[in-house]
Amino acid sequence: MSNIAILTGGDSEERVISLKSGQVVYDHLDKDRYRCFLIDVQKADWRDLTSGVQVDKNDFSLTLNGEKIHFDCAFAALHGSPLEDGKMQGYLEMLDIPYTCCNGYVSALTMNKHNTKMQIAQYGNRIPMARSVLLHRGVKVEQELLESLGMPLFVKPNTHGSSFGVTKVKTMDALLPAIEEAFRFDEEVVVESYLPGREFSNGALRVADEVVVLPVTEIIPDDEFFTYAAKYEGRSKEVTPAEISPALSQQCQANSLFLYSALQCRGVVRFDYILVGDTFHFLEANTIPGISPASIVPQQAVAYGWELGAFFAMLIEEAL
Repeated sequence: MSNIAILTGGDSEERVISLKSGQVVYDHLDKDRYRCFLIDVQKADWRDLTSGVQVDKNDFSLTLNGEKIHFDCAFAALHGSPLEDGKMQGYLEMLDIPYTCCNGYVSALTMNKHNTKMQIAQYGNRIPMARSVLLHRGVKVEQELLESLGMPLFVKPNTHGSSFGVTKVKTMDALLPAIEEAFRFDEEVVVESYLPGREFSNGALRVADEVVVLPVTEIIPDDEFFTYAAKYEGRSKEVTPAEISPALSQQCQANSLFLYSALQCRGVVRFDYILVGDTFHFLEANTIPGISPASIVPQQAVAYGWELGAFFAMLIEEAL
């Protein structure tokens, strides 16, 4: 039986989502096959959520009732820092502990929306994207450059997830307040041109040396875009598989397969798109996507024919 540390919690605003994701993994993994522990990571304080016992970070172990427990694998259920941004992976690698997500470099890259787009831009028009401008805290904003992007605009923290600090801007008067709001969450802000179209998402993972691309999901938010409330409070409708033509589904999945390989991903990664006309435009990559039963990737895994427990076990076995 393998000892599995389900990494959850974290230090960011996404903590509450991570705790829910971790619990879902814990509830669905086969207890006859895996001995699971929910490990709450808060800065330097790492604890088993059930017992409250601290993790020994010298060897990533727990001592419970006199038994020293070493972990065979770390399951990535922690959104945001310090896992989705790649900080923790180096620690795990130094201790030779497998984990179920992308390595530190890829995680740090994909957490940075601007740098991800720059990495993909080298492939030319292979993966279309919205035009964007990167802003730095304390550096003067070039008004003309932003105006050249047109209206509406999306303003986003550069290295933050779950739609925290994201604003859709329709007038120049609203732009500066939106930028200030995004700077509450990050030192860098992305201002991106608006793409008029439908929103889609698609997950991919590696299973036995083959990249499996899951069914495509269309996201139909109640609000104007996929806000925090739309993602986590039921204010959206998700259709899986998406009700689009086979050709469009294949285009989206081909993009996801290309991006998964080009970015050298591991584990399950979700790619988000806007469909403009009959062309998918890439938005961002999520290397630790939400994994509650209502989340997009679990919906896609079930539509593919996997039960959640089997899906999570595949990620562990691939890491091992």
